[in-house]
Amino acid sequence: MWRVLALTGLTAGLAVAGGQGAAQPSQTTVVCSNPAGGVSWEIMIDYRNATVDANPARITPAQISWFDPKDGGNYTLDRNSGKLLASVASSTGGYFRHGRCDLEKAR
Repeated sequence: MWRVLALTGLTAGLAVAGGQGAAQPSQTTVVCSNPAGGVSWEIMIDYRNATVDANPARITPAQISWFDPKDGGNYTLDRNSGKLLASVASSTGGYFRHGRCDLEKAR
């Protein structure tokens, strides 16, 4: 009996993702855009392996954060609002980039 309950709990726990109460695929493509210029790009979030575009990520119910060595940016994606913030260090003190990701249309 306890094995059935443990297996049922494990299965239910795997089906619910991010505290959102809905099933979540292991990988999803999200379209992000620059609100100032309108340029858009895609990011690949792999929840099972905790990566974004193959970079290690910290995934919590509230946000996803990762470092991209290609541009030196530390990224934080707010999972509720879709706001994306990149903090990039430079010899002149660094800068921030802002974006918005459409988590509703993730595929």
